[in-house]
Amino acid sequence: MIQVSYFKNVSPEAAGVKSARVRAFVEGLEQARLSRHNIILARGDRIFYENYRAPFGPDVLHRMYSVSKSFVSLAVGFAVQDGLLSLDDTMEKHFERELEGQNDKYMRAQTVRNMLMMSTAKPAPNWFASRGADRVAYYFANKAVPSRPGGTIFQYDSSGSFVLGALVERLCGMPFMEYLRLKLFDKIGVSKEARCLVCPGGHSWGDSAVLATARDLLAVARFTMNGGSWQGEQLLDAGYVKDATSKLIDNSPYSTNEYNAQGYGYLIWKCWGKGCQFAICAPEKDLILIYNGDNQGLDFAPALIFNSFYKYIVDTAGDPMPESVESDWLCAWSDRLTLMSAHGEPSSPLAGKINGRHFILESNHMGITEFTLNFNGSEGSFNYKNAQGEKSLPFGMRKNIFGLFPEEGYSREVGGVGCPGHRYKCAASAAWLSPERLYLDVQIIDDYLGRLGITFGFIQDSEDGTDGVDRTDCTNCANHASRADGVNLADCANHASHADGANLADCANHASRTDCANLADCTENANRVEPADQPQSSGIKVGLQMVKTAEDFLNEYSGFAAGYSQSED
Repeated sequence: MIQVSYFKNVSPEAAGVKSARVRAFVEGLEQARLSRHNIILARGDRIFYENYRAPFGPDVLHRMYSVSKSFVSLAVGFAVQDGLLSLDDTMEKHFERELEGQNDKYMRAQTVRNMLMMSTAKPAPNWFASRGADRVAYYFANKAVPSRPGGTIFQYDSSGSFVLGALVERLCGMPFMEYLRLKLFDKIGVSKEARCLVCPGGHSWGDSAVLATARDLLAVARFTMNGGSWQGEQLLDAGYVKDATSKLIDNSPYSTNEYNAQGYGYLIWKCWGKGCQFAICAPEKDLILIYNGDNQGLDFAPALIFNSFYKYIVDTAGDPMPESVESDWLCAWSDRLTLMSAHGEPSSPLAGKINGRHFILESNHMGITEFTLNFNGSEGSFNYKNAQGEKSLPFGMRKNIFGLFPEEGYSREVGGVGCPGHRYKCAASAAWLSPERLYLDVQIIDDYLGRLGITFGFIQDSEDGTDGVDRTDCTNCANHASRADGVNLADCANHASHADGANLADCANHASRTDCANLADCTENANRVEPADQPQSSGIKVGLQMVKTAEDFLNEYSGFAAGYSQSED
């Protein structure tokens, strides 16, 4: 991939930002253990920080999720400019066939402008759950009540932006990304490979599935912040871009002053994006932050990223300053950063006891019937069986192992439509949260992003009368291996060879005691039992929890399971 860029790389100081402030910004995200795939900081046409975590790099197409909606907004703007539609066109004008049987007058009358502002008649149902053959038809078949006049209330309507992308495609006769290629992308240097996945029915998945590089997103953000112009040429109507980036409707139901409640334009927030795909523009300082990662499920992440960007970068940016050795230190430090992995201890005394043991699970939502965990130094594997057969997921201890997620049949080019045999690229790591709890973190790092967290909690079964304490060095106490507390057995030395109390006429009271708690000649071994008189390892119970943070796959991997491993001699 060859990408000619309008941007040039400079040091933070040359852009008026101290390298130490950039490091403080990135370190704060590291300490919060956020997922980070790439970060770009730019001022004007100067990139003063750019970092990628392998396997992500400058030429890797990254899933943009809801930032895709802003691409759709630009496509609508060009369609209006080309006279293909008007912002006041109703849906009834363009989707007459799909609206047959739809009696909701407000839905039929909602306009392109209403949909750009996410002020539609009613929210759409989740199309993933329907698995319908045509997502456009599914949107307009919505019979939910009540509804309201378009343009009155802001309510997030992802499917509405998808329909707008489909509308542009109907009118221009090509995928909206190809339309943007002709109107915009080639002029501003967006990579030739940038594309969008599609939905059932054939239209582009415009509300969620643009695939582009971090620099592609930077170029589009720069173009938008320029008011639709590029190197002196006005490519898109400045009035449309101004409206698109303005507060056209209030989006704060509680009148709060949160980072994402500052108003909404035409499918453009000041900040937002599923999993933290961000292009945050600060026009007052001519600054842009590009951030791609996967923090789905971490509700605190967007606010932390936004507020940290302003605290460390925007609020401190000033005039260019002399070069500093801190810039070199920042580069060296950043080069050592890696993709986030599981956090905790690399080992546990329990690892040896469960290594390779066979656990049987009770019936569970995930459909996993049995599993083993194997540990080999700094790496391991989770081996399990479900309806697809026997599976194995390699992982690193506090480091990522890259490979393919063992499950197959997931979506590829068409969202929600499985492809037999298709597997996603993933990174897997594990760590011990405590001596009895192992956490396995799986990151899906493909055209689809997602996280799967698996927590294993183990307890040693005490039903066989043992408590799991290691008694292997208690050679002086073999005679009391079957006694419960050994209290006052100081005068029982002559019965050293008796373990079951037989013939202990003068020691009948102690026949059932096994731990020699007060043996005068063995006090430091008072709670130990010779291993010859107990199994090598007792039964172990396991509780397993899986939590997934992906809407469009891994749906079966969310829930709890209980299981057990029998004693092994």
